This record gives sequence, structure tokens and C-alpha cells, in this order.
Amino acid sequence: MDQTAAVPIPLVPQTPSSGPLDRFRAMPMGARMRLGVGLAALLAVLVALVLWVNRGDWKVLYASLPDKEAGAIVAQLSQMNVPYKYGEVGGAILVPADRVHEVRMRLATAGLPKAAGAGNELLDNPRLGQTDRQERLMMQRALEGELARTISKLDSVEDARVHLALPNQNGFFREQQKPSASVVLTLHPGLTLERSQIAGIVHLVSSSVPELAAKSVSVIDQRGALLSSSDDGGGKSLDEQQLQYVAQIEGNYLKRVQDILSPVVGAANLRATVTADVDFTQSEATSEQFRPNQGGEPQAIRSQQTSESGGPGSPMPSGVPGAMSNQPPTPASAPINGQAQALQGAQMGGGAGGGASRREATTNFEVDKTVRVTRNAVGTVRRLNAAVVVNHRTNPDPKAKNATAPLSQEELDKLTTLVQEAIGYSKERGDSVKVVNAPFQKEPEAEPVEVPLFKQPWLTDLLRSAVAPTALALVALGLIFGVLRPAIRQLAPPPLPEPAPGTAGAGGAPLLDAVVDDAQELPAGGELPALEAPRTNEKLEAARRLARENPAAVANIMREWVNEEAPR
Repeated sequence: MDQTAAVPIPLVPQTPSSGPLDRFRAMPMGARMRLGVGLAALLAVLVALVLWVNRGDWKVLYASLPDKEAGAIVAQLSQMNVPYKYGEVGGAILVPADRVHEVRMRLATAGLPKAAGAGNELLDNPRLGQTDRQERLMMQRALEGELARTISKLDSVEDARVHLALPNQNGFFREQQKPSASVVLTLHPGLTLERSQIAGIVHLVSSSVPELAAKSVSVIDQRGALLSSSDDGGGKSLDEQQLQYVAQIEGNYLKRVQDILSPVVGAANLRATVTADVDFTQSEATSEQFRPNQGGEPQAIRSQQTSESGGPGSPMPSGVPGAMSNQPPTPASAPINGQAQALQGAQMGGGAGGGASRREATTNFEVDKTVRVTRNAVGTVRRLNAAVVVNHRTNPDPKAKNATAPLSQEELDKLTTLVQEAIGYSKERGDSVKVVNAPFQKEPEAEPVEVPLFKQPWLTDLLRSAVAPTALALVALGLIFGVLRPAIRQLAPPPLPEPAPGTAGAGGAPLLDAVVDDAQELPAGGELPALEAPRTNEKLEAARRLARENPAAVANIMREWVNEEAPR
């Protein structure tokens, strides 16, 4: 019969298991506060990071609006449930970039913004009972709004306002007043209007209003500067044309000089300028000359007038007294004309004793006259001045001490002659041509500046956009490893201690071998794999109590288990 020694089995002390809530309650108050603050901070950092990533791009919806218009738009955006931001610079209203066009169309449907002024839509809903004066004012407002919208379409114009002064018309034509107009332009920063564009605005307004003259339209900018001229733009526009004409003439002459000298000295070795004195004086002369007819030409009769009058006089006695003198005169046997008629009249007058006659003749001859009208041409060149600087000749010998050499006087004279022929030199006109030879100063070539990598625009933009997410991520990691991880370790259950390897019972044998007491040696307890402790220790405690109270029975049970598992 086998005898088994009662050897006590050392048991590892076990603590009753507890849940995370019990372990959290067992933590000190400071540790619990750190855990709560860390969790709240981590949650806030994660929410901020998500909002930063999903914030999207914002674009300007409207900018530089009056406070009243901006308030109306903000109220409409709130009703439409559209997120918006109010920019600090320029009073801009920002909305998500993907909804800009949609929001603008929806606001336009609602009639916003109203800063541009209403146009013909004012006439769509006429009010009942409005007077003639109200109707005229409505028509005037509609016309002003339409003109302002049209002018605002120009590229340089940001906003425009038009004010029309339309007097009431009456039945007296001489007492009617002429209308006038004023245009206020708000230009984009850095942009201006050309004279032709201003003249176009003036013509647009004057053509849109009946009886409105172009000189009655005033155009000013946002700084109050008068853009339209008071003299219909004639004088100032003419000055600009004159300057443009002079610049064109000087450019043509300069091109001639460069074209004639560049093949000779090289384009890099030549600098030239031409100044033209242009006469824009307008004059007109009229002369008349009166001279006698030349060359024996007959005089030309311009007009001729002849008048002749006659009447009977008192009869006077004539002839030889007697019967014959009392006889009537006999009729003429031949036609009376010319001298015979005059003679007969004279005889009759003389014979009749008292007949009167008168004859006048007036003849006007043409006078030789010459009328000459002389008009001088506008924009004639009165004088030309040309200045040319030629660089020194480069010495082809690289071993020479002087790399450049001046040109000879003969060469300068040839170049001067070429320039004179190119510009049409006239000594009578007083033209001047100067050709000078001088060395050109070589400017040091600017070395390309290499921008370091950390100053590259794309890198700075990337870093600027990644600063906030990176900082939030670092804060989150700091909270996780610095605050939450130690607190989580305190909440975890403590690990069970393992028995020391090689622990032996009585006689130096391992405890299990001492209990079994057979010839087969089992591996030491240190080499056995560690087993997970059961969650409930009720059965284990009962087995321990049985081993303490009846160790022989426990040893027999263990022996039976070993014998049953051994191969038969």
C-alpha cells in the first residue's frame, strides 16, 4: 500500500475580483479629476480637429455693402439656413464656396441686394390712385436705375449712381428749362477710365433723356474729381491727340535712326532719341486784289442803263408871214431814224418853237479782282533734334590691354551723315543732329536669388494650413500619453504573481512530484505555462479548505487522477 506524506501545498494569495467601477472608486480624488479633465480635453480637441478638417473654403458673397443692406442679406441667409461669416476687412459676407452661386440667385429672387437701385421693375406693380407727379417720379427713378445698372457693367466701374434733373414742361417753348444729369462712379481700386470711356458714359446718358445735351452731363468719381470736361471735351481731347501725334512722329524718326545704325554698330551699342517740334497753329488768310485789265482785253460790261425823255413846248411863230405859214406841215416821205429823226425833232422843235427832250446813258464795267484764301496745314514739323550715342568699338584681340577703342572722327562723320539722311535733315528748318561716341557702363548682372525651401510659397501655404491640425493632434497625443494612459493603468486589475521556478517541497523534490510520489518526474513548476486565474474563486477556496482539513484524501484523489491518465 502506498503511503503518501501530507505535504502542504503553498497557495498564491488571491484578492477578490472587482469591476472597473469599483477600481475607479478606489482611485484617489486627484487621479479621478485628472482622468475626467483629460477625457473632456481630448473630446474637445477631437471635435475641433474634425471641425477644422471639414470647415471647407469660404468665398465672398458680397462686399462693401451698407449696413442696412448687409443686415437684410444676413437676415435672409438665416432664414435660408445658409452658414455665413462676416469678414472684418471690407465688410464682406462669406459663405461656403460651393454655395456662392446658388445663394446669389436665391437672394436675387428675393430682390437683394438693393444697393444697385431698382430699374424698370418699379413699373411692374402700379399703385392705384397715384397722381401724375408720382408717376413722373416713378418713371425718373426707373430711368436712373437702368442707367446706373448699364454703367456698372464697365470693367473699371464697381458701382454707379445717376441723378436726373427733369424740369416740368409747360406750353411756352421759350420758357422751357433744359434737363441735366449727374453721374457718380465708384471705381475699382487701381483702375481708371479713359477719355473715350468717359465720353461714352456722357453720350449714353444724354441719348437716354430727351432734350439732354452732352454738356449738361457731369461725371465724377468717388473722390469727387470731375472726370467730364466742361467744354464738351474739345480742347482737352485735342491736346491728347496732339501729344499722341507728336509721339508717333518721334517714334517713326527714331525707328529710322535705329534701323540705319543697328547693322553698323549693333543694337546693343546704340542709344538714340529724336525730338520733334510740331506746329499745331491753325491760320487762314484771305486777300483781294484789284488790277486793270491786262493784255489789251476789252472791258467787260457788267450793266448798262439808258433813259430818254421829251415833251412839247409852246408854239412860236415861224416862217414867212403870209398864207404859206398858216399851212400844216406835210408828212415825211421817208422813214425817220437816226440823225434824220433827231434833225426832224430839232427842226420840229425849232420850227414848233419850244419842244424839250432828255437822254441819259449809264454803263458799268467789271473790275479785275483776285480773291485768295490761304490755310496752313496743321501738325507741320518745324524742327527736328536727334541725339545719338554710340559705344566704343570692342577690340577683337583678347590679349590687348584695352578691351574697347573709341571711333575715329571720320567714322563719326559717316554716322552723322546717315542720321541726317534718315530723318530728312533740313538746314533751313534749323534741324540739329549730334552723334557722340562714349563707352557704355556695363551693369552688373543680377544673380538669380535662390529662395530657400522653407521660404517657398507653396511650402509656407502648406505649413500655414497644417499648423492648426498638427497642433491639435499633438495636444491630443499629449493628453492620451500624459493624462489618460496613467489613469487607465490604475483602472486595470493587478497581475497575479507567478510562483518562483524550482520551488521544492520536503526532500528537495518539486511540490507536485512530492504529492504524487511516483517514479515519473514531472517538470518543475517554473517550466509549466502560466494559467489564467478563474474569475470566481469559490471552488478553489473549497478545495483549499479540503486540502487543509483532510490532506490525505486530497493526495489520494490526485493519485487516482494521475493513475487514470497514465497509459495502461
